Amino acid sequence: MGNTKPIGVAYSDQDISGSDLILSSGQLGYTTAAQGTVTQATSKSTAVTLNKSAGQITMNGAALAGNTAVSFTLNNNLISANDILILAIGAGAVADPTAYTVYVSNLSSGAAVITLRNLTATSRSEALVINFALIHCA
Repeated sequence: MGNTKPIGVAYSDQDISGSDLILSSGQLGYTTAAQGTVTQATSKSTAVTLNKSAGQITMNGAALAGNTAVSFTLNNNLISANDILILAIGAGAVADPTAYTVYVSNLSSGAAVITLRNLTATSRSEALVINFALIHCA
């Protein structure tokens, strides 16, 4: 069925062909207003709060032993239990950019547990920056 309803007129039952697709030949992402930053205060396991759809978490520079993981909670009132949180190490792993991995180990309404693992055999004391973006799944 094609689009038969006029654009610009509000109908409660709009069916627009292609409304389930997002296509772009340029950038796709969040505006500056949807992004934020937060820094861990006392250790790599200290919880942080950032109520934004995307942003950067600067981790505390405390030591993380070799072959060890540490977890912390990101409190964020935009997260729902069905969402997907994308993570990437954005900065801080200067000596060896392959020394760490970061992943979401648990996600619930209002919070996500993020785990950072030191993949090397040596202790590292770097204040890593973790970039994140939230994909909301209703």
